[in-house]
Amino acid sequence: MPIEIVIGLPHLNEGPILARARRLQLPTLISANALSSWSSRRGWREWTGWRLAQLANAEGLASLDLDSAGFVAMARYRGFPWSIDDYFRLAQAFPFRRIASLDYCTEHEIASDREEVLDRISRTIRANRDCRDRAADLGLLSRFMPVLQGRRPDDYERCVDALWLSIRPGAILGVGSMCRREIGGPEGLVAVVEHLDRILPAAVRLHAFGVKGSALQYLSAFEGRIASIDSQAYGIAARRDAYRRCVSKSDTLVAEHMEVWTRQQLMRLSEPVRHLPAENASPIPVRSYDSWEAAIAQARSQIRGLIESGDLDHDAMTTGWIEQWAADIYNAARRRSTPKS
Repeated sequence: MPIEIVIGLPHLNEGPILARARRLQLPTLISANALSSWSSRRGWREWTGWRLAQLANAEGLASLDLDSAGFVAMARYRGFPWSIDDYFRLAQAFPFRRIASLDYCTEHEIASDREEVLDRISRTIRANRDCRDRAADLGLLSRFMPVLQGRRPDDYERCVDALWLSIRPGAILGVGSMCRREIGGPEGLVAVVEHLDRILPAAVRLHAFGVKGSALQYLSAFEGRIASIDSQAYGIAARRDAYRRCVSKSDTLVAEHMEVWTRQQLMRLSEPVRHLPAENASPIPVRSYDSWEAAIAQARSQIRGLIESGDLDHDAMTTGWIEQWAADIYNAARRRSTPKS
């Protein structure tokens, strides 16, 4: 089956962008953030709910998928402004083709070190389980799309292992943290897809979020595994074009770039498959820990386990709490190692 191109929409306002998307008759995707309502009445910007009336404008689109806006939530708001209950109120309000789970992205701008990546994988696992339960309660399970997260290929495998019982035959799994990722390399886009292709059953397919167009010829080698990709990269091209021509970035200009971008992606899918040159895998460095660092690592691991099991909320991990937890571990270890007089 050919890879499906999904057009990411910046909003659902009636106008040139929506009209062009209807004319193209390709699947579309909207971010929860694009449907958010905000208020500054109390002196700060506060999330106040969903603009549900805008969903009526989606009439005439080939289909519409819903994304939880994980990267935007982390980059702009340092967390999700909406709860899982809030998110599923939006999911219930329209017959979305796919409803992506909330997830915690691992891009370098968000997760600066390995420990933070691991923390965010645990939060993603818990959020997936909670979202799946809510989808099942609301009769939306057939449209629910689990989302995998990670930095290294084996990180994504950890998500698969933890969510295995939630992955139904014929499921489509979302693969996050793709849009800023290099194509090649041991942590590159191809390496991640290749690893997932090896470990997943043949009937399970992937949706890669935010994949750059230049990667499509490489991903065509996984045509049977990758169901679809989405992107809103045409918006960046429109911004650059507006700057170069000294004109405003109007919705008419964006709509023109959206169609050009879409046709380019469809053309790329018909071009010959490209393969990356073979690379020698770089060994993962083994880090040595002193006693305090070892206590911090153990505290993080224990807290991650509690988050994944549901004994702690997936937003419960804080630096102060980790250090307090680690201090208890560190002091207990010192007491055990101190000889009794």
